[in-house]
Amino acid sequence: MRNDGRENNQLRKIKFTHNFTKHAPGSVLAEFGDTKVIVTASVDKKKPKWMEEDDKRGWVTAEYSMLPSATNTRCKRERDKVSGRTQEIQRLIGRSLRACVDLTKIPDMTFTIDADVIQADGGTRTASICGGYLALKDAVEKLTASGELKENPIIEPIAAISAGIIEDEIKLDLNYQEDSHARVDSNIILTKSGKIIDFQTTAEGEPYDFTQMIELFNIAKSGIDKIIGMY
Repeated sequence: MRNDGRENNQLRKIKFTHNFTKHAPGSVLAEFGDTKVIVTASVDKKKPKWMEEDDKRGWVTAEYSMLPSATNTRCKRERDKVSGRTQEIQRLIGRSLRACVDLTKIPDMTFTIDADVIQADGGTRTASICGGYLALKDAVEKLTASGELKENPIIEPIAAISAGIIEDEIKLDLNYQEDSHARVDSNIILTKSGKIIDFQTTAEGEPYDFTQMIELFNIAKSGIDKIIGMY
């Protein structure tokens, strides 16, 4: 039994609250146990400046931040310079969401997904991706209903979850205490059909073997299937 009473293959309590804010076309409060992230989807009716003029695609990008009081010790706001960790996470969120969108169906549009962590207890990037998908989906549905989008650009749902090896046991959806003690740490992002968007697995101590990698993937896929079922 784990420190919060869960079985090794059990997710934390997950909740998605739609329309959490008033102004954004899509907004979701994503809760994974004690991790809480407000995710919004905004739309700009132009594509990024770096795109070529004859490029018919739109774009999906992301920004990620953590409230100073999100953890038990206050972290400084990243006003002038974004940390390497923040850059890595927001690029991961953006890449993941672009993988589930046909960009040719959002011409001359930029969707920006903002993930703001208000309380952190492990898995903030995976919660941001799940909430980001739902916020994007809500925004797309509103634009399709209003006629601003001709068709739904979303190819299929995606979800993300963490897993790890702690004291030689493979566990799903790590909280902070587990994550900080994991011998192997993994973040997995999959489509509903099981295609891999990201499978990042790192040994923090001694190496892990191939059979453990497969077990990590399988336990993560079972969790992702359950999360997508909640959508």
